[in-house]
Amino acid sequence: MTAAPTSGFSAFALEPFPELQPGDDLAGTITGVLSRTGTELRNGDIVVASQAVSVAEKRYVDLADVIPGPEALALSAKTGKPAEVVQLILDSSSEHFLATEKGPIIARHTLGYQLTSAGIDRAGTEGAWLLPEDSDASARSLRDALNTYSGATVAVVIADSDGRADRRGATVISIGAAGVAPLRVTEHGGKRQEETFTDLIAAAAGIILGQRGRGAPVAGLRGIAYETSDEGVAAMLHHRP
Repeated sequence: MTAAPTSGFSAFALEPFPELQPGDDLAGTITGVLSRTGTELRNGDIVVASQAVSVAEKRYVDLADVIPGPEALALSAKTGKPAEVVQLILDSSSEHFLATEKGPIIARHTLGYQLTSAGIDRAGTEGAWLLPEDSDASARSLRDALNTYSGATVAVVIADSDGRADRRGATVISIGAAGVAPLRVTEHGGKRQEETFTDLIAAAAGIILGQRGRGAPVAGLRGIAYETSDEGVAAMLHHRP
């Protein structure tokens, strides 16, 4: 059944949000922030989380443990990116290219996403964060826990900042989803269009989430009409693992 059109929605940051430590209960932390701010999740809300998922899942890598190979060293010399980080990009991807002579490195992650730097995020000068091992599974787990904690039926989208090869700057896309169909089909005048709906959701939340540690790693969206599904973002990828 097709969801009714969305005529308007609201968005809110979950803040102040405490600094997560590796292994922390993300759903429990989200629930605590909601409680302290007098906010409740409602049926149909969409919770969008970003790097917080990688932190909770202990996806940290100490760069001192990474040994760059010849290809990483060559790419590092071209791009100016630390060789250890470049090695992590190569280890996490099946193919890559440079958007310009000096980068950025656009890589196809082994999960099937095409991302700047294969989604690797620096953690200061000594470490880096990898993407979740299975972002759709992470979204389902977080959704189930939030439903249990809140008593509401919500959807979850896991977002990641990403650049495009044809322009400067970063946007936000979805890398995992649960409870919301990844594609939305619109028809008008005999024409049919598929939209990457969870990307639209991630981008809407990205206006609030910001970049580089703004301090709001989780946002809520309310009033968006959507079809429920656990297909996940993987269902709309051209190159699935």
